[in-house]
Amino acid sequence: MFRFNVNSPDAPPKFSLGTIVLTAEAIRRLSLGDVSDALIRHSQCDWGDACAEDKDANDSSLRDGLRLFSVYHDRNGVKFWIITEADRSATTVLFPNEY
Repeated sequence: MFRFNVNSPDAPPKFSLGTIVLTAEAIRRLSLGDVSDALIRHSQCDWGDACAEDKDANDSSLRDGLRLFSVYHDRNGVKFWIITEADRSATTVLFPNEY
């Protein structure tokens, strides 16, 4: 089991991530440091490399209690996603082909 501290030294998370889950492929291929950094960014409403439309949707979803979606790249340029459920019960780290 992994434990992630998503508390930034600068500011607390802007929403609850709930239970953090990584797919088996994400565990195998991603550095836990890269995942941790991305989770902090996600929890601070930094949606990473999501397109402008998805960033706008996230801003609305944050207010309306809907799903949140971010796109990041690890230190090797590998793209991965972070999705927080609408009820904030869980956040999943996965690759686009796993969705």
